[in-house]
Amino acid sequence: MVSAVARRVGVLTSGGDAQGMNAAVRAVTRAGIRFGAEVFAIHEGYQGAVDGGDGIAALGWEDVGGIQHRGGTVIGTARCAAFRERAGRKQAARHLAGQGIDRLVVVGGDGSLTGANLLATEWPGLLAELASEGALPADIVSTHPTLHIAGIVGSIDNDMVGTDMTIGADSALHRIVEALDAISSTAASHQRTFVVEVMGRRCGYLALTAAIAGGADFALIPEAPPGDGWEEELCESLRRARERGRRESIVVVAEGARDRSGEPITADRICAVLERRLGEQARVTILGHVQRGGSPSAFDRSMATMMGYDAVDQVLTAGPNDGAQLVGVHRNRVRRVPLMRAVHENQAVARMVDDGHYDQALAARGDSYADLFGLLRTLSHPRSAAAVDAKRIAVLHAGGLAPGMNAAVRAITLLGSDACHEVLGVHGGFTGLCDGRIRPLTPRDVDGWAGLGGAELGSRRGVLAPEQLYAVARVVDTHHLDALLIVGGLDGYESAHRLVSERGRYPSLNIPVVCLPATIDNNLPGTELTVGADTALNAIVEAIDRIKQSALAAHRCFVIEVMGRECGYLALMSALSAGAERAYLPEDDLTLTDLATDVRAMTQRFRDGHGLFLAIRAEDAHPYYTTDVLARVFEAEADDLYDVRQAVLGHVQQGGNPSPFDRVLAARLAADAIAALTVALGAGRADAVAIGLDNGEIARTPLNSLDDLVDWAHRRPRDQWWMRLRRVMRDLAEPVAGTRHTL
Repeated sequence: MVSAVARRVGVLTSGGDAQGMNAAVRAVTRAGIRFGAEVFAIHEGYQGAVDGGDGIAALGWEDVGGIQHRGGTVIGTARCAAFRERAGRKQAARHLAGQGIDRLVVVGGDGSLTGANLLATEWPGLLAELASEGALPADIVSTHPTLHIAGIVGSIDNDMVGTDMTIGADSALHRIVEALDAISSTAASHQRTFVVEVMGRRCGYLALTAAIAGGADFALIPEAPPGDGWEEELCESLRRARERGRRESIVVVAEGARDRSGEPITADRICAVLERRLGEQARVTILGHVQRGGSPSAFDRSMATMMGYDAVDQVLTAGPNDGAQLVGVHRNRVRRVPLMRAVHENQAVARMVDDGHYDQALAARGDSYADLFGLLRTLSHPRSAAAVDAKRIAVLHAGGLAPGMNAAVRAITLLGSDACHEVLGVHGGFTGLCDGRIRPLTPRDVDGWAGLGGAELGSRRGVLAPEQLYAVARVVDTHHLDALLIVGGLDGYESAHRLVSERGRYPSLNIPVVCLPATIDNNLPGTELTVGADTALNAIVEAIDRIKQSALAAHRCFVIEVMGRECGYLALMSALSAGAERAYLPEDDLTLTDLATDVRAMTQRFRDGHGLFLAIRAEDAHPYYTTDVLARVFEAEADDLYDVRQAVLGHVQQGGNPSPFDRVLAARLAADAIAALTVALGAGRADAVAIGLDNGEIARTPLNSLDDLVDWAHRRPRDQWWMRLRRVMRDLAEPVAGTRHTL
């Protein structure tokens, strides 16, 4: 990490706004101050640099407090025609160098990032000219010889090579899926087809993922234009859906969609096809700029925070010969790549689309993108299960409720049917399995489950008892079950491990077993993220946003308890996303000395005139320092400076419709689960694995390795990737170096 050497860092947001830009600005500002730098806002994008004066203003620690929940960008964004000319960039260099700013963090699209790189390339020559003209003191040229650049992509389209996600894409997906959920209900009421147009001129990410998350029947994206006869394919798809009982039809089209000849496929064009071929009048919804609006999602806040933090480290540690870097995320990790390499590769993909090289464009988006496209087609057009020799796969839930369980079962049913299996639903978890409460599931049965909260099959906590094994074996025999698929948490994993371990005593249990991770706690081995955790995190952050509004008006400390049991993921990530001052985790060894330090920091904060201190506590953070005890300790030291309130969020964290991320993750994991079972059944093997997300890729973990991966005493993985973010959260919460760290 950088040392506390005085530097000046500028931050600007440019191009189209994107939810989460404010979180990046906050992170850049506070990380810069934390590392001993001065930070300046360049207002209205490059226009502020060109204009100078009030367009460049110092940012203090509290100037960016409480902005991460706001949409748009508080420092403004604008297109700057003057900056496109060398004379404009010369003015920008004069104003930046005159303020001593020679480090710049730019949040924007590829055009904005290209402009930043161009300014950095021209910087030495521009400063030399300005000095020779007397517009800058000569010593400025020698003291600021290089302009260091770090770029962060802000774009709701998720259309940048070099990062898996761009700031704003997840939030835009939330807006789209919320609209699709609302449209689906009215469409079902009237047995009507809706055509929904979403943003994405050259990238179909929003259309593709929204279609999967929203259970749409068809999606059209720029990188994969439909072939000749697409009109009949579309109509046939809708006919089949109606035949299996689906009352509504949803078609999602990206604004840049086209056919193989390059002709745009507009929403109106699709409606004309449906009216002509199906004799029905479809309705069109163009979501427009609503996709850019609203509060950013928890993911966009945390991702933007991590990237902003790393961007400051990049510009403050860069050497004189280090080129501009793009700070992005890859496989759930922040990474840096040469900025212009990423820009050039991104522009190449855009040219592929424009030139009609669609297969190349789809491949350039990455394997996971192509996989999602294929997944949507299968989910939209599953084959019927074979009547003869169909393998019988039983699916059940285990453990606490996790939003996205229904989405997983829906995908399992559709994909299982397409693979010619017979999918059976078990009601009531392992208890229901022992009782033989099993029924076939058809695509019609799971219609509408993609966005449905709760668990239609029911779920129960508890590990399968040894005396229940005989009952399970008997049910496997009597119902002729060929495989078992468990969607749930650690109780389900432990139960599956017990089933596999007892195969010697119960030969009937020699069938493939697959576990699919679904728990809000995010405490499972073999996966970095579990189905349900993102939904719970968004519920927590939304609740904290409301609590903060109340607290700020009354000089108040709030202690908020969140779920997670002995895993602190929800506590830490909500603290990072919501800008909390403290996060108390089960993984930390909290002491009375630590609490005394925190009380002093809190008291000083209120003496300095601040109106809020926010502490997030995981429910099992400490056996004695409970939420109530913490609140009482803080209140005892208040000295009339503030009052203290506590909030236990409870089961609201498990409720509601699943987030788009959880819906898509459930579908991806279901696809691999069915693939794993299909291979095992075909080979006559009794594989036992857990499906998960490891380093951004779908992975399988043998169940017999659980003991090596799980800390059973605390019921959490031995290795938890997110623990490294504790330092980021604390650095951005505390303005003074040298305060307590337990990292």
